Amino acid sequence: ALHAAGAPAFGAAPPGGPEEAYIGLAPMRNAVGSDWPSWYAEHRVLPYLRRAVDDGTVTGDEAADVERVCERLPGLAGPAEPPARLHGDLWNGNVLWGEDGHVHLIDPAAHGGHRETDLAMLRLFGCPHLERITAAYEESAPLADGWAGRVGLHQLFPLLVHAVLFGRGYAEQALAVARAAG
Repeated sequence: ALHAAGAPAFGAAPPGGPEEAYIGLAPMRNAVGSDWPSWYAEHRVLPYLRRAVDDGTVTGDEAADVERVCERLPGLAGPAEPPARLHGDLWNGNVLWGEDGHVHLIDPAAHGGHRETDLAMLRLFGCPHLERITAAYEESAPLADGWAGRVGLHQLFPLLVHAVLFGRGYAEQALAVARAAG
């Protein structure tokens, strides 16, 4: 239901939401863009790549691998989709499983984005019932062919955020994703 609500643009804050927002403790700017690949590179991946280079977590040579992926995103991103309203920080810690059988999502970093991003975030840190969640999602709103092969692209941003906050281990994961994307 959240994704189906749509968003006016990629990066658009929810109604009344802030342009200067956060993903966890990390700043996240909700600047709008018209196409997902260039918006995602410019406003999500590259700002945190620059921070990781500036703080020495990623070298300049390593950063070139991620920059190449950003340049190639239009060809790697799959079919164009309209902006969806994302939770934006959908990891297992922000998914509460109620005793009443309902699931509650907390601590959003809501913005307009690509719906595959929330699903990729669930995969990044693991989530109970993930296969069931994915199957139910596909049943109600089928994903474009090849979506599973694009999961890593959607994980670049949270991996780089974690690299800046928590260090080199996450940087290595981001670099592995970038190198795998070629």
